[in-house]
Amino acid sequence: MRRLLLALPFALLPLAVAHAHDDHDHDHAHGTLGAHEHGVAKLNVVLDGNTLELELDSPAMNLVGFEHAASSDADKAKVAAVRQQLEQPLKLFGLASAAGCKEDQQELESPLFGDAAKADDDGDEHEKGHVHSDINAHYQLNCATPGKLAQIDLAPLYKAFPATQKINVQLIGPNGQKGVETSPAKAVVAF
Repeated sequence: MRRLLLALPFALLPLAVAHAHDDHDHDHAHGTLGAHEHGVAKLNVVLDGNTLELELDSPAMNLVGFEHAASSDADKAKVAAVRQQLEQPLKLFGLASAAGCKEDQQELESPLFGDAAKADDDGDEHEKGHVHSDINAHYQLNCATPGKLAQIDLAPLYKAFPATQKINVQLIGPNGQKGVETSPAKAVVAF
């Protein structure tokens, strides 16, 4: 399932380097491109023929409101509710219905879902032993008429997870590749 997205980081490396100078109060001063930033998520989008792949990588804080292992009933319920939302990509990503996209496969990973603990890429701990938790969602969709996909609307994703303030999108489609920074007010990305 990851065949298309494997090439994405290399194809878009020049874009990532160009945006690496972005500053944010929660910067970890490591200078890494994959820094864990609350309020900020990453989305990779690849449209290749009839296959549309979406890979969302977000700090758990953006989606569930915390990053620690869920121990209370309220926390467990919140994690279960977020997982249920993430299991419905066609409700989170606005795609033209004329494109006829149907979900083929999905993969959800996070320490909060009981997966092996995955800390930041640099493995750094922050704020007295607090290890950052991310949630990764990977979807593969099959689109009957991919030519009808002119854009992807992230407004439903922003609405579902209001703590997400910015999504950095890297996209490869029929018109080439691009990197776009989206926000709740500017949530549509053209292919």
